Amino acid sequence: WPGEIVVDIVPNHMAVSDPANRWWWDVLKHGPASDYAEYFDIDWDPSEERLKRSILVPILGDHYGRVLEAGEVRVELHENEPCVRYYEHVFPLAPSSREHDLDAINADKDRLHELLEAQHYRLAYWKVAGRDLNYRRFFAINDLAALRVDRQDVFDQVHKTIFGLVDEGLVQGLRVDHIDGLRYPRGYLERLRSRCPTCYVVVEKILEGTEGLHDAWPIAGTTGYEFIKQVDGLFVDPRAEKPLDAVYARFTGSDHPPDAMALEAKFHVMNTELATDIERLTDLFVLVCEDQRRYRDFTRPELRQALRETLASFRVYRTYVDVRTGDVRPEDEHTVIEAIADAQDRRTDLDPEIFDVLKQVLLLELEGEEEAALAMRFQQASGPVMAKAIEDTFFYRFERLVALNEVGADPMHFGNTIDDFHLCNLRTQERWPETMLAGSTHDTKRSEDVRARLALLSEIPDEWSAGVMRWAQHNDRHRTGGWPDREMEYLLYQTLVGAWPLSADRAIAYMDKAAKEAKVHTSWISPNEDHDAALATFVGSVMDDPEFMADIGGFSSALVAPGHVNSLSQALLRITSPGVPDFYQGTEVWDFSLVDPDNRRPVDYQARGALLEQVLGADALDGDRWDKSGMAKMWLIHRALHVRKRHPEAFGPHGTYEPLLAAGSRADHVVAFCRGGKVITIAPRLVLTLAGEWEDTSLRLPPGRWRNAFTGVVVTEALSMGPLLQDFPVALLEREE
Repeated sequence: WPGEIVVDIVPNHMAVSDPANRWWWDVLKHGPASDYAEYFDIDWDPSEERLKRSILVPILGDHYGRVLEAGEVRVELHENEPCVRYYEHVFPLAPSSREHDLDAINADKDRLHELLEAQHYRLAYWKVAGRDLNYRRFFAINDLAALRVDRQDVFDQVHKTIFGLVDEGLVQGLRVDHIDGLRYPRGYLERLRSRCPTCYVVVEKILEGTEGLHDAWPIAGTTGYEFIKQVDGLFVDPRAEKPLDAVYARFTGSDHPPDAMALEAKFHVMNTELATDIERLTDLFVLVCEDQRRYRDFTRPELRQALRETLASFRVYRTYVDVRTGDVRPEDEHTVIEAIADAQDRRTDLDPEIFDVLKQVLLLELEGEEEAALAMRFQQASGPVMAKAIEDTFFYRFERLVALNEVGADPMHFGNTIDDFHLCNLRTQERWPETMLAGSTHDTKRSEDVRARLALLSEIPDEWSAGVMRWAQHNDRHRTGGWPDREMEYLLYQTLVGAWPLSADRAIAYMDKAAKEAKVHTSWISPNEDHDAALATFVGSVMDDPEFMADIGGFSSALVAPGHVNSLSQALLRITSPGVPDFYQGTEVWDFSLVDPDNRRPVDYQARGALLEQVLGADALDGDRWDKSGMAKMWLIHRALHVRKRHPEAFGPHGTYEPLLAAGSRADHVVAFCRGGKVITIAPRLVLTLAGEWEDTSLRLPPGRWRNAFTGVVVTEALSMGPLLQDFPVALLEREE
């Protein structure tokens, strides 16, 4: 294998639903006495007396007593070992409680109950996990238990296989998933760098607003969500914000401010999916206050509310204070002070000193074991609150323009300027020149090509407004029981346009997921069968309506070609901007996938391989057949990557980035920059309003002769945009020596 391999690693958690996980199996069997009891982040001494020295296992489909009486839990042999079985789930018996007469135990519910009560785990109804779980999870997924990689022995064991591959030279890079879940991210990364000094390392980290990556982390950068935010915004016309606000409000009938919607989503997830995390923080806060006479009369409900209000006020995923080193960065202090102030403003009914003591804890101004534990665990909780509330709830409730509802982005920030984009690239080149640049990932809400097409709606707000109003009026005949609500219907129309053509099965599955993530009328935890059936019927009916499908099909088809131009521009910008371009599986050609599991469908690599064979000998003028096959995108990627390969110094960490500004009446429609004095990128934006009419728009190039890698045309100095892009919609110029 002539290339290098970057492996995705997950140090924060591991799957525990299968007996093959021998660590977890041993913990279930031996409880706190297990050699692996400290490998997992388990609270062996929770406030709930019934869970002390026991692990809650919420896998039952009904209440424990009902399941037991129905005979759904049994003891039987599993690999010659007596175990507890509940359908496909198998659990070990503690050595002290093994009995040989399994049939007798199964026949006597009292004996079976006594046996289960003697275990180091407690089988429970799956719905209690949100409030009673006593081990930290990956967000709200019970089957993914958190690890304590801050311990050296756990770190060594968790990474044993991957370090072996690195040592053998089979792996050259590491993509670290969910870095914010770790107790000490910096300490973890320093340990990782010490063990793998030459590895390329990036972290999956969401940066909010103007937040920057931690300067002290010994890594190359992030997995690239901040680039998605920048490039998506570049193709959204900010002049459409008010018109789209108006049509959205008119269509949905909602005047609820987005900020308030986001705040409500945070409280919702803290009340439901993440309630157990809040209770664990509250336990610690109670202990902190109980140890100090000035604060001991604060009640548990008051302390819980102060924690919830502060978490809801966080504008970033987490802070990075470190109790081991006492490190508190200025930006961490600003985040905490800002969040505390917002929380106090909302809850004037709470004693201000509650917030004062919480601020002191979070900024390491109070010493003590409980204080340190609260400070560190709070940071591990704030990220899941942000992720579940914003990405997985608010993004499905606020649907003004879903091209902007992307991981790491802010849908309330409507568009970026060319200057914004250049400034971001200049900062990246200066500080993180080898960071990863993403377009689509396994977690994006919709693929890069869907977002590129939906961005076009910002250029035609009047046509979009007329379309959705016409479709809604026509489709009222398909509505039953008042469902779906207007928010979901508005999302459906954007989804159909963005992913056109979309099958009914995919549309129904996506809308079901979207409604459950929104958590308004239904959810994964509390599904509303009437709503879900009505929504599926509506989607199926409108997609079986010839008149509607002809109308929305005509609207969508008009956006296909300009959407392709947007996609080509974005792909070229990703390949040539400062950083390392990343391509998600299947996106080498047009890909109109939606959120998982839609974006994890099998990829036809044989078809892509055959297409690549055609690309290798093709030129830019092979015709319209490229539009349907996606060959144009693959051809661009292939050619642009070869340009990078020919000029490694221009794109490397010591290269340069020089913005080039166009002149003329359509100057705002072209993004251009020069890398290392050797390669120039030229990409159009806002192509619908441009309509191919560049008029007097030109670009002055640095001195020399420049050959277009896509068309072979040679140009010098002053360059008219019209002729340059008439044969292929983007340009990549190489300086001729």
